[in-house]
Amino acid sequence: MFLAITRSVPASISRCELTHLQREPIDYARAVAQHARYEAALSALGCRVERLPEAPDLPDSVFVEDAAVVFDELAILTRPGAASRRPEVGAMAAALAPHRPLAFIEAPGTMDGGDVLVTPGKVFVGISGRTNEEGVGQLRALIAPHGFDVIAVPVTGCLHLKSAVTAVFLPPEGGGATLLINPGWIDRACFGGFELIDVDPSEPAAANVLRVGDSVICADEHPGTRERLSVLGFVTQSVPASELAKAEGGVTCCSVLVRVAGNSP
Repeated sequence: MFLAITRSVPASISRCELTHLQREPIDYARAVAQHARYEAALSALGCRVERLPEAPDLPDSVFVEDAAVVFDELAILTRPGAASRRPEVGAMAAALAPHRPLAFIEAPGTMDGGDVLVTPGKVFVGISGRTNEEGVGQLRALIAPHGFDVIAVPVTGCLHLKSAVTAVFLPPEGGGATLLINPGWIDRACFGGFELIDVDPSEPAAANVLRVGDSVICADEHPGTRERLSVLGFVTQSVPASELAKAEGGVTCCSVLVRVAGNSP
């Protein structure tokens, strides 16, 4: 089963970091309601949802994915590229300590979890405004003993690597994964050997989906891409995500999934 670590939407989210979007009003009450729907979807898919303590003074703190990258062997706590987000990491470290050995990205390295795509034997890391080469090098050194190759991928068209590509199928015994991709934001050639599914061209942000077990959580706002996945046999579930999208957030951003034993406390 999975433990899904989340955090509530802070009222300060209107002061969030923005890189590629123009700032527009965020309806806080609606954002809270949408986040609750997201947590309910995780629970319905068998996850045990655990919320971190509220962080009202950290505007981006609902986007917990950026604070950690979790493997079966260890959890790596990041050093976010935006200095305002670095205080988010402590609570995530405390939550993960009972479940994994911890390692940390250290200065001058920077890394956001949203830039890290884990597939069987390969980890793709976006070089972006939030993740630098030093951070990638540290991640490579930490996970090489566990049999992973780390591949750096330049990201220029969007905030994070997983804004442009995520996994919709990961074979349990290794081998090729299936990825959902926006080829306008990331070079398809970076993912040779993988099955690739393009998003609906009218939905550029739709590549950010969250695989939970055999299901894929999509945003309500991307029905064309969800239909593409459904036609190909994927079991999909959609949740409303319009308000958090205004803060450059997607469905992967709002949780950290940790594989745990079924009887884990």
